[in-house]
Amino acid sequence: MTTTGMTLDWDGQIAILRMDDPATLNAVTLASIETFSDLLDEAAGRARAMILTGAGRAFCSGANIGMGMEGRMEGADYDAGETLDTHINPLMTRLRNLPMPWITAVNGAAAGVGASLALAGDMIIAGESAFFLQAFSRIGLSPDGGSSHLLVRTVGRARATELMMLGERLPAAKALEWGLINRVVPDAELTEAALALAQRLANGAYSQRLIRQLAWSAVDADWETALAEERAAQRTAGRSADHREGVRAFMEKRPTAFTGA
Repeated sequence: MTTTGMTLDWDGQIAILRMDDPATLNAVTLASIETFSDLLDEAAGRARAMILTGAGRAFCSGANIGMGMEGRMEGADYDAGETLDTHINPLMTRLRNLPMPWITAVNGAAAGVGASLALAGDMIIAGESAFFLQAFSRIGLSPDGGSSHLLVRTVGRARATELMMLGERLPAAKALEWGLINRVVPDAELTEAALALAQRLANGAYSQRLIRQLAWSAVDADWETALAEERAAQRTAGRSADHREGVRAFMEKRPTAFTGA
């Protein structure tokens, strides 16, 4: 399915959502964000795992400056953060709260809000030529798309501040060394590696969705809250058909056949 700046394809129960405007290195626009949200509705209702990637030679170059910024800058009521309220923040929150696990397959540049999208995945695979760029300071703006939250809690305040203030490229290999991403693979193997990992997630138990929720929540939760949320998640997981299947398979010494329910 192809719509404004986005493509949704399927590989079995894996949704492959692709930012698809190579001429702008997949820069996001208000229209593409709206389409993104619509496609997430379709994916969430059917997929057991999802991949987010970019078409062509980049993952995403960030927000398209042509979203009307230049024409509005001189107005007394100009608010550079308006689209965060209306489009970007709702999208990022939607991605955080997806009901299925998802990964990002980062090809080439992931800049500005594109870096936020890349780093929001439950797992992040990057091609060797990929890089992450906090481009905001280059045009006199501050980070958005949750990037300050994602970076500080992953690589620490000092490294995050350097990335955000200096606006320098962070190559994939260094991002892996810093623990910001999960894997780096040759560029030609990125799609195959992403599909293989997504298939493992798609074959997983219902509890996968609970695990991703716990991981996101634990980023901000105190010890007592984390324990309480684990307790609640275990109750829910224990009532799933996949839990019963997992125990039976273990007892019968056979592979599991999870259904995601």
